[in-house]
Amino acid sequence: MAGLEDLYREIILDHYRTPRNRGELEPPAVSVEGHNPLCGDEIRVYLDVQDGKVTDVKFSGSGCSISQSSASMMTNAIKGKSVEDVKAIVRKFKHMMTVEEDETPLDENVKLGDLEALQGVVKFPVRIKCATLSWNTLVDALALTEK
Repeated sequence: MAGLEDLYREIILDHYRTPRNRGELEPPAVSVEGHNPLCGDEIRVYLDVQDGKVTDVKFSGSGCSISQSSASMMTNAIKGKSVEDVKAIVRKFKHMMTVEEDETPLDENVKLGDLEALQGVVKFPVRIKCATLSWNTLVDALALTEK
């Protein structure tokens, strides 16, 4: 198991050192800011949805390696996907990050890929908010695209 933990740690550090999709999008893309007052992490998610598909997504902000890596991995996972697929990925990721049992059925076809590297965060409950900050911000951005 130590080898897997090392691999996961390396994936997280890679996304922290070389974040994917860092930057900003101009309107008509929506942007929403998320903040974790407990540790000071800040994320802004920029989301462009056209015809029910995420055509582009970027993020900016600052914070710990967990929050920044999670945002980078999230943008990679959802770019080019339908809004419904994105919502399924969000549900599966948030389910993975919960310490309590959730009875909500999940789509077994949804694969998290590199995002599974963050599952070890659950061992450190105070860090779960770091990992889910960009995801909660994404949910708010999706809601704005549906108005």
